[in-house]
Amino acid sequence: MTPELVIDADTHVTEPADLWSSRAPKKYLDQVPQLVRDKSGRDIWLFGDKTVSVVGMTATAGWPRPFPDGPPTLDECPPAAYDAAARIAHMDDLGVWAQVLYPNVAGFGNQHFLSSDDEELKLVCVRAYNDFLRDFASIDDRRFVTIMATPFWDVDAAVAEIERCASAGHRGVLFTGEPQRFGFPFLGEAHWDPIWSAAQAAQLPIHFHIGGGDPSTSFTPERMRAHGTAATYAYTATELFLKNGLQVADLLTSGVLPRFPDLKFVSVESGIGWVPFVLEAADYAYLEGRPDRTSEWELLPSEYFARQVYACYWFETVAPKRLLAEIPNDRILFETDYPHPTCLFGNVREQIDIGLANATAEQRHKILWANAAELYNIATP
Repeated sequence: MTPELVIDADTHVTEPADLWSSRAPKKYLDQVPQLVRDKSGRDIWLFGDKTVSVVGMTATAGWPRPFPDGPPTLDECPPAAYDAAARIAHMDDLGVWAQVLYPNVAGFGNQHFLSSDDEELKLVCVRAYNDFLRDFASIDDRRFVTIMATPFWDVDAAVAEIERCASAGHRGVLFTGEPQRFGFPFLGEAHWDPIWSAAQAAQLPIHFHIGGGDPSTSFTPERMRAHGTAATYAYTATELFLKNGLQVADLLTSGVLPRFPDLKFVSVESGIGWVPFVLEAADYAYLEGRPDRTSEWELLPSEYFARQVYACYWFETVAPKRLLAEIPNDRILFETDYPHPTCLFGNVREQIDIGLANATAEQRHKILWANAAELYNIATP
């Protein structure tokens, strides 16, 4: 029997200690992100004097104690989190052919580099990360889909980096779903059109990963004291998922999609259960607010989603089991989120079967393989 083909549309690489120091010009060696061990014995990433990532909190797969506990050092993280050969072995164990790769240190929208005022330093950091990803993927470029970081704060630099990275083999662009949170124009403003144009020309989809906009302020000591760690974690996770739903609604009504009809967007690690409601609400409210109740564009918001927007799911069972008739099946991707705290680990195939218990063979093939294969130009092995 031929093994079922699966593409994992959202995973993360735990960045190695020398990612930036081995690729930065000499004058920036002490300014790029640094991996240091703090007084408590944890490995943390510093950018300037700011802690931007705690290594173990982004590589908890298999860790015996619940989040926010995690491996204190990089050496104690699962090797598949940071080593390409070990990742391939992990994928083989799961029967996953390809994985899409996202960052940790720079933030899920690459926003942490905004804390520097040095424009050249920020670009050095972005380019070093993008070059690292291509090095990581070089073990088997068929199986690793690299999503480039973007210096979105500088449109000209972003266009140049998109063109450079497209030539290098990257297959997607990481962007923030709410640039206005950082003082930049809204998604629909012409300010961003050169970026959309460059990505469309290169056939690289744009990705809104949860947490890529204004970082959540919900996981706070005050909330944990009031409600406990588990409750705070659950609230924060739900907030991030629904925030992506808002970003998708913003995109659908921004005018970007009709202006760039061949450009695709992906809502990453956000789930899909919110999709039917957001599409129905966007259509209803959009038409209600127009005197003649017709679309300003050729299509309705929900129809632009069906044409150009994807969403990823992993732990959900209700949506993939009961709502496939309400979600464009060509726009659903499957992910594991490995090795993050919410990831599927040790139960990947079981969770797939539970969620897709009512799916037809065609629906299952689209969600697990065909949609992502077409989006990222992944060849059948």
